[in-house]
Amino acid sequence: MKSLTEYLTFEVKTRRAFVNITSDVRKLVTKSKIQEGLCLVNAMHITASIFINDNEGGLLHDYEKWLEELAPHAPTTHYDHNNTGEDNADAHLKRQIMGREVVVAITNGELDFGPWEEIFYGEFDGKRPKRVLVKIIGE
Repeated sequence: MKSLTEYLTFEVKTRRAFVNITSDVRKLVTKSKIQEGLCLVNAMHITASIFINDNEGGLLHDYEKWLEELAPHAPTTHYDHNNTGEDNADAHLKRQIMGREVVVAITNGELDFGPWEEIFYGEFDGKRPKRVLVKIIGE
């Protein structure tokens, strides 16, 4: 079995953002030369997420509104976690909802997606560098 391990780094300029990373992951699948296998994409920070959905601006805006309703950033005093001196408790909760990682099958050397599926990096406490692990295994 062959494998490839790479890290993507993101530093978004805003507190929250969604970044389509599908093309980055596709390039790594090509680089791996794996024809049949699995591709793991994992956010390596507890205030960031990886998820799969449609690349449609309205949907991404809906996620932003929905997540803020579920876990609003303010008032920061609402969260016990923020008593540690941080102000990112909401980011931890948003990450829990959106997920840590995805696994996508590789078939004939390509990501084997359903219709409209793309991979996104979700940032909930940005303005600093964060890593994403891409691990590809197979033959």
